[in-house]
Amino acid sequence: MSHDHHNDAQEHEHVGYSTYFLTWFSLLVLTAITVTMAGFHFGKLSVLVALTVATVKASIVLAWFMHLKYEAPLFHRMLFITIVALAIFIGLTFTDTLFR
Repeated sequence: MSHDHHNDAQEHEHVGYSTYFLTWFSLLVLTAITVTMAGFHFGKLSVLVALTVATVKASIVLAWFMHLKYEAPLFHRMLFITIVALAIFIGLTFTDTLFR
């Protein structure tokens, strides 16, 4: 009774080195943007701008480095619910700091 593990495993798309290189390069560019923006003063929007760039960087890491792009839709929904909950908590924190 030989058991073929290949048939049981879900097939994942092969990610090439060029994808990893482009992901790495985009993270480097976004890090440079983050460092450059630290020198500017956006007033009350400074934190929002920094969080926006950080969100884009986190999305890139989640999608390609952690292979979430190739996972089942259930994982996408679970991540979406978690991010919405986090956004609500961060939004509530901002309302406290904006109206001081």
